[in-house]
Amino acid sequence: MDFDIGKVELHCEKNNTAHNTNDISVNRLIVRRGQSFLVTFDLHGPFRPTTDMLELMVETGPQPSEALGTRSVFGIPEGRGKGSSWKVEVHPDSVLLEGSITLDITSPADAPVGEYSLSVKTNANATVGRSLGKLLLLFNPWCQEEERQEYVMREQGLVYRGSEKYISSLAWDFGQFEDDIVDICLKLLDVNPKCLRDPAKDFSARCNPIYVSRVVSAMINANDDRGVLLGRWDGQYNGGVSPTHWNGSVEVLRRWLNNGGNPVKYGQCWVFAAVMCTVLRCLGIPCRVVTNFQSAHDTDKNLTIDDFFSDNGVRPKQSQDSVWNYHVWVEAWMRRPDLSGDSLYDGWQAVDPTPQEKSTGVYCCGPAPVKAILQGHIDLKYDVPFVFAEVNADRVTWMVFADGSKKKILTDTGSVGQNISTKAVGSDKRVDITANYKYAEGTKKERTVYNNAANRVNNLEDKENSNGILDRKPSDVSMKIVELTKPLSGKDIDLKLVLNSDDRETRTLVIHVNVQAMRYTGIPSSKIQTELKEQKLRPNQDLIIPIHIPFSVYGENMRESNSIKVSAVVTDKDNSDAVYITEKDIVPESPSLTIKAIGSELQYSDMMAEVVFENPLSKGLRDCSITVTGSGLLTETMEARIPFLKQGQRLRVKMPFTPYRPGPKKLVANFNCDQFRNIKASCNVDILPVTSAVPPLP
Repeated sequence: MDFDIGKVELHCEKNNTAHNTNDISVNRLIVRRGQSFLVTFDLHGPFRPTTDMLELMVETGPQPSEALGTRSVFGIPEGRGKGSSWKVEVHPDSVLLEGSITLDITSPADAPVGEYSLSVKTNANATVGRSLGKLLLLFNPWCQEEERQEYVMREQGLVYRGSEKYISSLAWDFGQFEDDIVDICLKLLDVNPKCLRDPAKDFSARCNPIYVSRVVSAMINANDDRGVLLGRWDGQYNGGVSPTHWNGSVEVLRRWLNNGGNPVKYGQCWVFAAVMCTVLRCLGIPCRVVTNFQSAHDTDKNLTIDDFFSDNGVRPKQSQDSVWNYHVWVEAWMRRPDLSGDSLYDGWQAVDPTPQEKSTGVYCCGPAPVKAILQGHIDLKYDVPFVFAEVNADRVTWMVFADGSKKKILTDTGSVGQNISTKAVGSDKRVDITANYKYAEGTKKERTVYNNAANRVNNLEDKENSNGILDRKPSDVSMKIVELTKPLSGKDIDLKLVLNSDDRETRTLVIHVNVQAMRYTGIPSSKIQTELKEQKLRPNQDLIIPIHIPFSVYGENMRESNSIKVSAVVTDKDNSDAVYITEKDIVPESPSLTIKAIGSELQYSDMMAEVVFENPLSKGLRDCSITVTGSGLLTETMEARIPFLKQGQRLRVKMPFTPYRPGPKKLVANFNCDQFRNIKASCNVDILPVTSAVPPLP
């Protein structure tokens, strides 16, 4: 029998709630693959499943094809569309004799993600089906509930920065459920070069999270495509904003879309990674942001980083290799059947959207199985050698003399890859996951893994004496740089260089102390001060050299730099071969900024954000501004401008907001002025739902 189709009900709110997509929308059908959803429509007449037929069809992308998995025909009775991977059953809620039919439709667990059209035919001779509507199909994260809440559903998180001794957390607003973000994420896939070259093949490949994550890794940066962010590390941000400006991903992604797909200026590693985390979480791939401290950038792919010092303690810009104070990437959870049939490499995969080196001709990195990185299996896809070097490269220090000659001073096998960090599930605690990436430094297992990897890369024999200093006898002069007070931005910094010798003779030492402003990428940005001393070091006595760094000297150099590197190069005046080096990274703590939420933490209830800042300087601050963001709390960024803040003056700003989405949220504040850049603060807000609430009119 041929039926006319009347009213269609996609049950958007009910389906989306069951599929954990109701935070994205309840006004359009958004479901997860491998999980059933309901569709109801009316027929003008009774429906008998044993004699009548329904033929459904889903299609996605251009030139949809059953062979490519982008088209599927299936229906009732079950024999229709035999072999289809999509399935349908008549739901018990159907009132068939009255012509009301509810279908329980299930997509395959490996269907391509994206937007589908859904249509139905009630006559085998019909050439065109009646449209039932559109649906968005997302990945379905098969993980424990608490992990799914953290790695897919949570809209705010923490990104760790600083240095291994000064780890600080930056609150980040991922905002993957904000209006239009899912459409922006799909747009990102649609304009990737692979899709532009072969759309049908690209849409079909979107069934594979390996493929999708690699495409997203390339599209977050704009180096060789119409990507989201343009990276810049030289401190010159004309025509854009400093990477430290950003508090969240939503503004970045919307700006990219509104700019016609032109890149947003500018990003650095934590911005690239956090925006990628938003996209993957939105698409349904579990994702977390990971920070590696003392992260190596091995440009020549030999698992060794070369550091250079001049004989006066300055770090010249000589090597293409570098060790970053920190580097941020993401981990995405997925299976790797392409590498092993026994699930050996399933689980967390390192994926890095920061454009550092090309991978198969494109600026992207990963997915690299973390388990493969741990074992040094560097011959596996994708980019395992590069990530292995980031966490486990050896570091060789060279002295460069005035005549251009250089001398190897030491090899350090243990400093690269420290305190690899991510946010804990369900709390704001930092979790150290270094043991996931490498065995403990100093252990035989760690050296065995490293040497095996180095042999594969360099075709070298095992290195000898690789547990400490290479090509030198153990030092008989010990040196360390010690903080006398906690380094605070806006205050003078006081340190001391402590030297000691167990030699029986008094030594005359030439001591160069050099202080440089450093970008977090390990590249010096400017010289702050230098000092030259000649001192006697007596046996078994500490020689103490005070180091005073006034804020009036370093402050101007820190506007777009992240840390201060204090280096000491000491030479024995009577033995030029006796050269000793020590250095310390200082990350001055920003002045205190606080934010708190005032009022009932209830959906659609009026609340207030209170931000407090006190000027720590002995002079006034000009051009002050405070911005506040928070997905689920504020529909847009709020800003307050204060032309002048007197010395010692406390600033208190209140901003009203109305939370519109329940659950754990964060308010994030950002303070700027002529002396300080991008001081951050955040607070947690747990918004209770109002089940019968009606959203207020705009």
